[in-house]
Amino acid sequence: MQKLNQSFVSEFILLGFSLDPRTTPLLFSIFLMIYLLIILGNGLITILICLDSHLHTPMYFFIGILSMLDLGYTTTTVPQMLAHLASQEKTISFSSCVAQMYIFLVLGVSESWLFAMMSIDRYVAICHPLRYKVIMSPRLCGVMVIFCGLWGVISALIYTVFAMRLPYCGPNKINHFFCEVPAVLKLACADTSLNDRVDFILGFSVILIPLSLILIIYVNIFIAILKIHSAQGRLKAFSTCASHITVVTMFCVPAMVMYMKPGSKASPEEDKKLALFYNVISAFLNPIIYSLRNKDVKRAFLKVTGWVRSQNEFA
Repeated sequence: MQKLNQSFVSEFILLGFSLDPRTTPLLFSIFLMIYLLIILGNGLITILICLDSHLHTPMYFFIGILSMLDLGYTTTTVPQMLAHLASQEKTISFSSCVAQMYIFLVLGVSESWLFAMMSIDRYVAICHPLRYKVIMSPRLCGVMVIFCGLWGVISALIYTVFAMRLPYCGPNKINHFFCEVPAVLKLACADTSLNDRVDFILGFSVILIPLSLILIIYVNIFIAILKIHSAQGRLKAFSTCASHITVVTMFCVPAMVMYMKPGSKASPEEDKKLALFYNVISAFLNPIIYSLRNKDVKRAFLKVTGWVRSQNEFA
């Protein structure tokens, strides 16, 4: 009879950031500016890669895919967060919460595996430079990206089904700024120990395995780099890997801490900071890391905007 009398929630309330209401306009302005810069930076990199034939290489193909994933990744969460900061209405329907959770996971898991594919690309470029274009063919690059997408779709489906199969009968307040699995599971009216085990096991396939693959590949890359006799050659090889290592660290380490720790040990405020870092901050910094230190991207930007032509005419 108790089960029959239970009522299940039809919507959730996203508490977001528990700050002084007086700081809300400042917070809204900061996140809006960051989001616009994310769109500008990642969108610009994607356009440059499409328009400039010199950037039609495997490395820039993967960077372009990464930029598109970052755009989708942040657009899944940030606009809603901005809307909730701008109004008193902070609700999200049950179905919208499920959709947001699933799309976020698809893009996040795909990005995690994309980093592994990018490390393979760097390994071939540094360790087998003469065969690079033959090995990293457009067909192989396409297959690698499709693999990342399929892994994301399947893993996200498992995560979402196991999370939303549980009964949610109240309270309905999610202490987060979007519907992320660990935060939603805290509201379940049932034992979540099975979900903790499933999340931990899936964490191996979506975070630890690609991270381990990246680590193994970079050990081999560094061994190969140390065998280069020219100091300038070693420095150039190291610099091509530095951007990728930085981006991987910013994304994978916070995500691993978030999804592989037991739900009972999760702190809502720490979880929000971690999610903000690998969801928003990493997407904001990726274009900066890949463009400011990259002469090819700078040259493509000047060429597309016509500044190079103007400079040549002036000279």
